[in-house]
Amino acid sequence: MLGWRVLTGHEVKPEGDSEATVKLRAKGETHAYVGEGHGPVNALDVALRTALKRAYPHVDDFELTDYRVRILDQGHGTDAIVRTLIDTTDGNRTWTTVGVGTNVIEASWEALYDAYRWGVSKH
Repeated sequence: MLGWRVLTGHEVKPEGDSEATVKLRAKGETHAYVGEGHGPVNALDVALRTALKRAYPHVDDFELTDYRVRILDQGHGTDAIVRTLIDTTDGNRTWTTVGVGTNVIEASWEALYDAYRWGVSKH
């Protein structure tokens, strides 16, 4: 993984209100892709899936089936440490990945990236 960023706006368009850019190296090649989605996590998912498809076509079979966010240190409001959990399936098996941090998008990215990494490694 080389980097990522997300932009979210207030204007809802058919393709969504968020745009994510993901840059990574897969099988020795560097890929940078933009994904649009309904919210920052969906945009990250679209961009990451698109970036990985060339090297790992089976990621098209991956589907996010559940997404949960939990506050770990209650009483801290919007600056609390959060844990995100993402359930993913490839049609044959289901796995859960976790991200933790004070930034819910960063924690979501960790869980999402690990979901793809685990799925690719088990294929």
